[in-house]
Amino acid sequence: MTPGAENAHMAETDATEAPDAYEALLDHYERIATLESAGNVLSWDQQVTMPDAGTPARSRQMSTLSGLGHELLTEADVSGWLDDLDGADLSGGRAASVREIRREHRRADRVPQDLIEEISGKSSEALPVWEEAKAEDDFDAFAPKLEELLELKREYAEHVDPDRDPYAVLFEDYEPYLDIGTAERILERLREELVPLIDDLKAADPDLADPFDGTYPEDAQEAVSREILDGLGYDWDRGRLDTSSHPFTSGNQFDCRITTRFRESDPLDALTATIHEFGHAQYTLGLPQDAFGTPLGQDRDLVVHESQSRFWENHVGRTGAFWEWALPAVREQFDGLADASAREMYEAANRIYPENLIRVEADELTYHMHIILRFEIERDLVRGDLDVADVPDVWNEKMEEYLGVRPDTDAEGCLQDIHWSHGAFGYFPTYTLGSVLAAQLDHHVRTDLDVDDLVREGEFDPIREWMGEQIHRHGCRYTTPELIEEATGEAFTADYFVEYASEKFGELYGV
Repeated sequence: MTPGAENAHMAETDATEAPDAYEALLDHYERIATLESAGNVLSWDQQVTMPDAGTPARSRQMSTLSGLGHELLTEADVSGWLDDLDGADLSGGRAASVREIRREHRRADRVPQDLIEEISGKSSEALPVWEEAKAEDDFDAFAPKLEELLELKREYAEHVDPDRDPYAVLFEDYEPYLDIGTAERILERLREELVPLIDDLKAADPDLADPFDGTYPEDAQEAVSREILDGLGYDWDRGRLDTSSHPFTSGNQFDCRITTRFRESDPLDALTATIHEFGHAQYTLGLPQDAFGTPLGQDRDLVVHESQSRFWENHVGRTGAFWEWALPAVREQFDGLADASAREMYEAANRIYPENLIRVEADELTYHMHIILRFEIERDLVRGDLDVADVPDVWNEKMEEYLGVRPDTDAEGCLQDIHWSHGAFGYFPTYTLGSVLAAQLDHHVRTDLDVDDLVREGEFDPIREWMGEQIHRHGCRYTTPELIEEATGEAFTADYFVEYASEKFGELYGV
């Protein structure tokens, strides 16, 4: 029996008998979800362990799986079952499952299968081209692939809804229930609030500690990462830690793997990335096991997912209390830190580096200017308001405007991220929107728990359980706005993030 063979019954507490169409629909959907899960493993393998020459076969494998999933989702039987369930008296969980499958089906049914397969295949082909272009600092080598993917995704958006903004349509692939207008309003507010705050912090220039002076071997960094993951409560029976060029998390509630990367001159980079990915994994591993293969056993999209990683990375892993707890492990593994204090570690973990060019190495605050820049560029690319050839210049101009720094190379600029090689246009905003939600959740968890005392003592169970109760266990039962309301008792707002950033960095920098 597969993990979700009885999910239609087990995932729903309502004991009333489900309509035959519902049972058939859920059984069919489990096959679709399982195919997607298999594709995730292949994608993980391509980025972690696959030989470099494996791309041609992997491209065909991924394309075939995408095509099969699309074919299953758009079968006539699915339309028939959904029609039979239209207006049916379904309980909360069942109604939510039908809502989610109906949304996926409607979008997929409008897009030709050969286009889905082409996008998947071209994305797999673009990945090694991007990797080489980045290594060689050669944007022109990647530009044709970027243009090709943009054309395919515009075509995709037009099939989904020819009368709407194509970028809004693509954004819904990653966050279907927070509309693009909400995203734009929040990002615009942060741009207005954070640029002057960053300028004030740069002008203050306090003498913050930086005890990390030297090189730190990868094996020592990995040992620290594993010890921290142990303490946080990562379930090694259902997970693993590997390295990749770009840290990521992949899996399901039975098998969720994380990756990180190590730089010998900057051990904080690996540690914060590892904690970030732990947050993603904890969410996935916290999804209901008996609902595997159904919407109730799937995460509520990327804004919520990113809220979990950012909560653990920033609202736990960058606190003074965390460094009081983690200091012994760091001292044990890293030479030259025997006299370092928790306060010094806290200051080092929270310094801002506006001159930093790399998003995944950015500090907690200036990170969002990196996201806003990418959001504005990809939105204009998709809408046809920006030519691919102009991306490097526009990128550099925005970096100078928002952070006062200009990349010398495209490898440090517009070639640094993997997302566009995947055709993932509309993904970037979810990072900052998730950080905004993390601050809102942090405010509310701290009304229920003494988070700092728990972290200081290494007692992470109550925090994980709070998130599990408020977020993880629901799967896709609620839309994003409904889930936020359920967890916090209020609508999605940037107020807590703005307040948090101003207070935290104001105290640290004395402004």
